[in-house]
Amino acid sequence: MSAPGPSPAGRAAAEYRIEDLAHASGATVRTIRAYQDRGLLPTPERRGRANVYRDTHLARLRQIADLLDRGYTLASIKELLEAWDTGRGLGGVLGLVAEVHGPWTDERADRITRAELNVKFGGRPDDEAVAEAVELGVLEPIPGRDDEFLVPSPQELAVAVELHAAGVPLSAISSHLRELRGQVEQIASRFLEFTTEHVFARYLGHRPPTDADAAEAASMVRRLRPLAQQTVDAELARAMRTFATRHLEHHLAAEGPFTALSAPPSPVSVALPAETIGAVERLVGRENAAAFIAAATEREVHTRRLDALAPCHGNTPTVDQ
Repeated sequence: MSAPGPSPAGRAAAEYRIEDLAHASGATVRTIRAYQDRGLLPTPERRGRANVYRDTHLARLRQIADLLDRGYTLASIKELLEAWDTGRGLGGVLGLVAEVHGPWTDERADRITRAELNVKFGGRPDDEAVAEAVELGVLEPIPGRDDEFLVPSPQELAVAVELHAAGVPLSAISSHLRELRGQVEQIASRFLEFTTEHVFARYLGHRPPTDADAAEAASMVRRLRPLAQQTVDAELARAMRTFATRHLEHHLAAEGPFTALSAPPSPVSVALPAETIGAVERLVGRENAAAFIAAATEREVHTRRLDALAPCHGNTPTVDQ
């Protein structure tokens, strides 16, 4: 890298060979050439047999890397950058991107050591369970700290601690989380399709959207952000009042003690309010509504059963929240 004469701003204008540019940006030489071929990078200055790159190329590579990290495809990035180059600007679009990628919960991440983790789960090390938690994203390794983890959701970890203290095996907790995550992802996907069709389509009709439309869409994201969770909470509570009570009454009235091997109850027809069914169908789709309500009911009954049994065990350990 060399610095010829001073720039108009009184500062030396940096120049890069392609190898220097790759080192400064973190991209490979092959990637830089591929971006040039696709029109994502401005044409470098030809000086003799060498190409000369400048700070504008380095800034563009960093913009591309940032947009890739946010989930954009190279084709979408090219459209955004072309709009920027023609003077339309990216301020509103990047503001919308930042809003969507911002936190979707007030919960703050925490840290936990391996020793603290062992204590919370009975005092015995379990490498397999830790590896499973890392795979699920419940724990995240901290570079350079083999004995410490980042906990993105302390609340989720606390639930696992409570279930384990109540007697649920760690393998069952992991399986339950995988199942629950799949159902929640269906709800999130359906909610995004629903709001995009009826709300965001009018802001995102241009590719890329204008700064004004992108800013308005970002404001709408802030307003609609909590609605999916609020709707699910309300409808799940409504369904629990109907299904959980009937399910629990069946087991309380059954002869003999309840066990996990008890025969399942005979199906009971329950009339749900039309608005409840409609709300669930809009969230998960009509074909998934019955399975979602049934699975949610089973989980609630299981939780209530554990709550009812917990006082019977005087030696149940206290769990730090």
